[in-house]
Amino acid sequence: MSGAIARIPYYQVDSFADRPFSGNPAGVCVLDAWLPEATMQAIAAETALSATAFLVREGDGYALRWFTPRVEEAMCGHGTLGAAWAVLQELEPGRDAVTFSTGAGPLTVTRDGGRFVLDLPARAIAPCAAPEGLAAAIGEQPKEVLRGASYIAVLGDAATVADLKPDFARIAALDLPGVIVTAPGAGYDCDIVSRYFAPAKGIPEDPVTGSLHAQVVPFWSERLGRKKLVARQLSKRGGTLHCEHRGERVLLGANAMLFLSGAIEVPEPV
Repeated sequence: MSGAIARIPYYQVDSFADRPFSGNPAGVCVLDAWLPEATMQAIAAETALSATAFLVREGDGYALRWFTPRVEEAMCGHGTLGAAWAVLQELEPGRDAVTFSTGAGPLTVTRDGGRFVLDLPARAIAPCAAPEGLAAAIGEQPKEVLRGASYIAVLGDAATVADLKPDFARIAALDLPGVIVTAPGAGYDCDIVSRYFAPAKGIPEDPVTGSLHAQVVPFWSERLGRKKLVARQLSKRGGTLHCEHRGERVLLGANAMLFLSGAIEVPEPV
């Protein structure tokens, strides 16, 4: 490292937020060029948010990567929504849509009135046997278990999802990096509810998760016989998503709100 300091424009955006201090906070770093991977991981650990997004201008769009406090993510919905807020509200406020080049393929976010609509690839899931320790880890016996990017435990009702007191050490010991719990949304003014626990990624409970809904919306769309669903994630912060299943894609419409903006300073690489 040299003695020079780089100042990086930084935004913290509450994605999937119904109101101030809700949704999922995402850090957004606007770069001229990629920093070393270790530096981006260190920034994400320093911000201590469930995702910090890094974007670099690329043609008419932007390249985008996401880091949790511990690992780089393969796909991150709330980080993408936060990055889109930064582009459409601050960097290029005349635009109505932005497409990001990511490891999960091109991801587009479009304005729709007061909401932003995030277009994600549907993520495949399949029924599986419950892994040993899953019921003890979440504190409830699932009605069904599926396997995708995480384990998905289907419970009987929304109140059970809301009342769970998971054992994070046991969840972290499972062979997949997280557990989604989900149920019909009766009693919560929505169609489906979920929570997501990923302590192995440095995220005991994620407040609101876009990639979660890329897995559970196709499942519930088929189960409930409807393409459009209103989903709530029942974390302490909470958030609402207006979802649509379109075959190989899932649309997630939600609000996003700026919490802070400024700059972060890091040593410039040699």
